[in-house]
Amino acid sequence: MISLDDAAAILQSSEKTLILCHRYPDGDTLGSAAALCLGLRKTGKRARIKCSDKIGAKYDYIFKNIRDDDFTPDLTVTVDIADKELLGEPLLSAYGDKVGLCIDHHPSNTKYTPKYFVDPKAAATCEIIFRLLKLMGIEIDKPIASALYTGITTDTGCFKYINVTPDTYRIAADLVETGIDSPSINRIMFDTKSRARVEMEKRVMDSIEYARGGSIAVIEITKKMITESGAVEDDLDGLATIPRGIEGVLIGITLREKDDGTYKISLRAHPPADASDICAVFGGGGHKGAAGCTIAAPLKDAKAKIINAAKEYLDKNI
Repeated sequence: MISLDDAAAILQSSEKTLILCHRYPDGDTLGSAAALCLGLRKTGKRARIKCSDKIGAKYDYIFKNIRDDDFTPDLTVTVDIADKELLGEPLLSAYGDKVGLCIDHHPSNTKYTPKYFVDPKAAATCEIIFRLLKLMGIEIDKPIASALYTGITTDTGCFKYINVTPDTYRIAADLVETGIDSPSINRIMFDTKSRARVEMEKRVMDSIEYARGGSIAVIEITKKMITESGAVEDDLDGLATIPRGIEGVLIGITLREKDDGTYKISLRAHPPADASDICAVFGGGGHKGAAGCTIAAPLKDAKAKIINAAKEYLDKNI
């Protein structure tokens, strides 16, 4: 673990920096990467961004001023990535052992890089990037502020989640003061839906099951559902919040079928439940309010395992 000053010094000493995002990219990993890339370029350095998965069209406003660059990096950085496995392929094979610096906010971070800065109190990695750019004396202009605001608003559910702190609001206020169109960003991130997304929501709603008297709600996202709805990756973002929004639910569980037949489990929890404690049973982790893991089993078995783990946790702790 290094200090944020040390992280700034490492970035300042690099002339060519490669910034990596996690697979199934969300607003925080993309916003962090874009803001860091733009910030480094403002100082005359070269920087580029890579992600294993295609970046959704709704994030185009973040990347419209970022042209790609081709170079051999002298520093590779990950942003918002708690474990190198989350890089996905092909980035994991190409860069998994070459990352020199990790900047993250997940308490479950596996410390997979020789140098890392992790702040679990930050609501989003974009909060850390904001402070980092300030330390480096880089002006946070509107393009950078738009990227950072995107990461913060998406990782806090538009400032609704328990991870929000006074610093979150202060940073967001500073970003809004640059003149960004925060209402439009919030509308794009939370209120605008494709027809395919609506079709996915219909199927997800039909899949809802309850356990432990309604304190646990479970939804499914299968490959068949994705194919039938015509959904792309961008249309799946945020579906995991649906079960937690149901009255009386303490733990919302989403099972998403992966290409290899295993299931990616996303947990969302209301206080006092801790999603990361449940996911830790299966080698996963995350935050108190949001965590994930993977279960290698058919849907019926995977569902039974995660529900039983959630039941045991609630019976013991709540």
